[in-house]
Amino acid sequence: MDSLAGAPTTTNGLTFRDATEADVDTLVALVESAYRGDSSRAGWTTEADILEGQRTDPEGVLDVIKAPDSRLLTVERDGAVIACCQLEHRGDHAYFGMFAVSPTLQGAGLGKAIIAEAERTARATWGVTEMQMTVISVRDDLIAWYERRGYRRTGRTSPFPYGDERFGIPQRADLQFELLVKSLV
Repeated sequence: MDSLAGAPTTTNGLTFRDATEADVDTLVALVESAYRGDSSRAGWTTEADILEGQRTDPEGVLDVIKAPDSRLLTVERDGAVIACCQLEHRGDHAYFGMFAVSPTLQGAGLGKAIIAEAERTARATWGVTEMQMTVISVRDDLIAWYERRGYRRTGRTSPFPYGDERFGIPQRADLQFELLVKSLV
């Protein structure tokens, strides 16, 4: 971790802090609830119709927490973990991933506040000028949400890891990731 990591910040009643090993089970449950199974249908970010199985696992979350040049921001309100997102330093840009908001709290503006804080954190921590992410290309509603936040589609795609159940069990044959980017200057 870098020297700026570790100090919690509070914005709009939300506390942002780096995840620890003690958070792993809570964060796995949060990510799973936001994207998979019936519980994910309470929010709008569900992938339940295109992917079954897991979205992440304890090892995957722990890898993000322990990785050099990586932060897994944990978002709390009133002492409860309600969201998270990964930030990874990759040279002149940061990668944004593992973004999850509790399904019952989606649609209330939390996502906007969290992504804005993530962008601020990436600029302040690493001095990066761009944020990048990959989104499953058939997720039109999610891509449109990111576009409203200033991200742009690049048309650059990478294959979905078919056959690797750590990323879920695809229910469609046309899944791929598309790179989205946003200038932070």
